[in-house]
Amino acid sequence: MTPKQLIDELIYRSSLAMDSKNFTGFLELCDPAFRYAITAYIPEIRKEMTWLEHDKEGMKVLFDNLPRHNSDHSSLSRHVTVYTVEQDEAKQQAKTVSALQVFKTTLDGGETELFAVGKIYDTISMNGGSPKLLDRNVRLDTRMLGIGYHIPL
Repeated sequence: MTPKQLIDELIYRSSLAMDSKNFTGFLELCDPAFRYAITAYIPEIRKEMTWLEHDKEGMKVLFDNLPRHNSDHSSLSRHVTVYTVEQDEAKQQAKTVSALQVFKTTLDGGETELFAVGKIYDTISMNGGSPKLLDRNVRLDTRMLGIGYHIPL
């Protein structure tokens, strides 16, 4: 596979892991220095907001604590389209921009709705044999997510 194909596959595999709630599998796709954030611009206050920010260990703690939360257990389906891949050979990194659409299906399977829309900005480490997620910023356009959903997008 070409480096671009490996990068695309990494991004798609990360979505599949999150869709299936395979949090260990998701973390295996991440570099030890991984950082994750969910951000949005809030026009009412004209400011950037960070809704979630963790390193790899923080993500593991978040995933480990999910069973303790009173959460909405509806399934999420992430639809990701990789728009751009810019490789920096000197840094052994790539930067990508992907479109994100998240659909939520109620537990009884009776209703599916568009839950969130945004873009994913990834920095990917190209050190070693396979690419790893180094930094992910899920930048949402959607700002009304309701209550009770604790799984990162």
